[in-house]
Amino acid sequence: MKRTTLSMVLAAAIGSASVSAYAANDWQDGAKDAWIDGTAETTLLLNTNLNNFDINTDVENGEITLTGKVDSEVDKSLAGELVRNIDGVTDVHNELTVINDDGEEDDEGIMDTLNDSKISTVVKTRLLFSSDVSGTSIDVEVNRGVVTLTGTVDSDAERDLAVEIAKSTDDVRDVENNIEVAD
Repeated sequence: MKRTTLSMVLAAAIGSASVSAYAANDWQDGAKDAWIDGTAETTLLLNTNLNNFDINTDVENGEITLTGKVDSEVDKSLAGELVRNIDGVTDVHNELTVINDDGEEDDEGIMDTLNDSKISTVVKTRLLFSSDVSGTSIDVEVNRGVVTLTGTVDSDAERDLAVEIAKSTDDVRDVENNIEVAD
């Protein structure tokens, strides 16, 4: 009898521990998915070439599903590439619907536009997340891999850091610095 009772208590304890561990992992996975979803929404919002209000993101186990509508195949590809580069994303299901694709742009032009949009979003995001740079007061424009920074900052060091952030971004060919230092 004592052995049976001890076995049942032990089985109940092991079962409770595994349920608790599962609940903890489930909570962490849910929090990670929520973080990925928020980051995806922010990334799409910061890209000026996309209307993020027409794009929905759903995340489950690190996989993002994009739904909604975009104007062209370029926009669809851009949205997919932007969210694919987010930390923690394991896969992207791009189910966006193209509503106005006229198909007139050539493949090279499409790739330039897509690459420039990606660079612009990455540089702007890095500037905004840097605690040492006033990212909201710096505008970022990209044309064929050349980043142009304009705006006003508080010091030479802040201006130099903004330029270095842009230069260290993948696919940037050159940086044109038009940032002014406030008096």
